[in-house]
This record gives sequence, structure tokens and C-alpha cells, in this order.
Amino acid sequence: MTTQGVAEKLGGRKVFKKPVRSELELAEAIRRGLPTRAVDEVVEAGLLEPAEVYELVLPRRTLAHRRERGQPLTPEQSDRLARVVRVTTRAEEALGERAKAARWLRKPNRALGGRRPIELLENDMGARMVERVLTRIEYGVHS
Repeated sequence: MTTQGVAEKLGGRKVFKKPVRSELELAEAIRRGLPTRAVDEVVEAGLLEPAEVYELVLPRRTLAHRRERGQPLTPEQSDRLARVVRVTTRAEEALGERAKAARWLRKPNRALGGRRPIELLENDMGARMVERVLTRIEYGVHS
């Protein structure tokens, strides 16, 4: 998974206004706060359903207020959005296609205590757990 791939799924040049070529550049954009357009790009690409955005990234009303005021996401909201995109991208790579990854992320997983992987993306520790399961899948360990 490349930093450029994550940046593209967040909207690429439309959102960042320039190419994102390194982890440091992406980290700086997240620190400043991503434009709300990044949320639209993620939903339009089919990576997340709107309800999942409201659950994992920021509430609907907060997003609406940020849009109305022309404010970017906070660094914390930006970090949550980037984390979800990073892990969904990782799932696509491990499972070979977007549709399989989408199903896997939304289906209860025994290796994750019966939780749906997407539910665990609300924090860094949960995301790490999901990434470990994806690594096991890549190495042929049934998960």
C-alpha cells in the first residue's frame, strides 16, 4: 500500500491541490485537517457508506457544520478518515479486489472476536488488529 494510493482514495489532486508523494506530506495534510471534500470522495468511491462515515469519522451534523462554514476536518477527524482509507486499501490488496474487501470488512470475523473488521477501525489499536489479520490472510493463514 502506497502513500500515494491512500492520498488518491482521499481525493488526490482534487482535494490536496498538489500531488502527495510521501508519508510526511500526507501526515502534514492530516495535521492541518483534510478538506470535507475528502469525505465525499471516499463515499463516492464506495469505500464507506455515509452511515459508516458518521460512525467512524465524524457525526453527520458536525460534517454539515464544517461544510457550511468552509472549515476542514479537525486533525483527529482527518486521522480517522485516513486510517479507515488506509485499512480498506490494505484489505483490497490482501483480498485482491474491492468487492471482496468490502464484504470481508463488513462480515463478523472469528479472529476478531466475532466483530466486523470495519467496526474496529474507530481507533488505532483496532485498526492494527485488522491489519494483522489481513497480513495473516496474505500469508495463507485462514482468518
